This record gives sequence, structure tokens and C-alpha cells, in this order.
Amino acid sequence: MSNILIVSGHTDLNNSFANKIILEKLEKDLPNAEFDYLDKLYPNYQFDVAAEQAKLVNADIIVLQFPIFWYAVPSLIKKWIEDVFVHGFSHGSTGNKLHGKKIVASFTTGAPEEMYVEGGIQGYPIEAFLPPLKQTAKLTGLEWAGHVYTGGVSYTSRSDESKLAAMKAKSEAHADRLVKLLNIL
Repeated sequence: MSNILIVSGHTDLNNSFANKIILEKLEKDLPNAEFDYLDKLYPNYQFDVAAEQAKLVNADIIVLQFPIFWYAVPSLIKKWIEDVFVHGFSHGSTGNKLHGKKIVASFTTGAPEEMYVEGGIQGYPIEAFLPPLKQTAKLTGLEWAGHVYTGGVSYTSRSDESKLAAMKAKSEAHADRLVKLLNIL
């Protein structure tokens, strides 16, 4: 079995709905995976770079778990990448520590999937928001192993019990799809 590192990049997981459910299910379904809860470890965004790099070196598969905020990864995971994926470690003439490892993006949006289509309300398909992650993988020698996406899990639906139940089911199905992907990598 591969060493799996799941990096939670939600800026406030305690107030999350979907990402919290996804991660709780992943912890049950992947008991040997390592979970890196950035918001709990680094609420001030001051990373222990050596510790984070060691986790990456130990991993065969890296999963970035996050909600899309303003059409991009949350600030916490962006800053983590900026601070941890440094020249000489992840890229550059001596930066080969991530070469050959696989990376998967696992993410959610509040807006439903059908809004993320060419010409739709969001203007673009969801894949149009992934090039920065794909290019980061390319630069650092990571193998892009795909993404798992679930939309329509908005915090605005939290007061409606039927919508909460539907979002919970979608979040658990997301975790199931991610585990299925990880099992074939």
C-alpha cells in the first residue's frame, strides 16, 4: 500500500460542512493515511517547513483537500505551497524531492456543478481553475493523478434539514470516489 498524505487546506475546518465530512470519512476508510490539518497545526500560517517537507518526502501520494474560495485554492494551502515547495527542495537543479510522487486535488464548491460550464453562471468549466495546480505539479516533478470534485455543498443551505442530508450524502460519496481513485493509483 502506498503512503498517502492528505493535506487539509480549509482555513476553518471547524466551521466546514462538506470538507469536514469528507475528511472524517477518509480517516475511517484510510486508517493508514497521514492527515495534515493545516488550519489546526498552523492557525497563524507560520509553517514548520522542515516537518511539512518530511511529510511530503515520506508520501507516495499527496492529496490536497480543500474548498474552492474565490476560484482558487484557499489562502492557507496557497501559503503552504509557497513556503514548503521551495527552490532546492521541490524544484531547481537540486530540487527533486517530489519527483515521481502522485498528487490528487480533492475539492468542493458551494455552487452546483452545473454552474461550472463554458458560458455558464461561473463562466468556465471547473477544469479551467486547475492549471496553477497542474503547473505546480509539472514544475516539481509530481505526477498529476487527477481530481475529485463535488459542487453544491454551500454553507447557505445549513438551515434546511433536507439540504443538509443531501449535502452529507454528496460529501460521503465524494470521499468514496476519492478512496476509489487512490486504490487504483
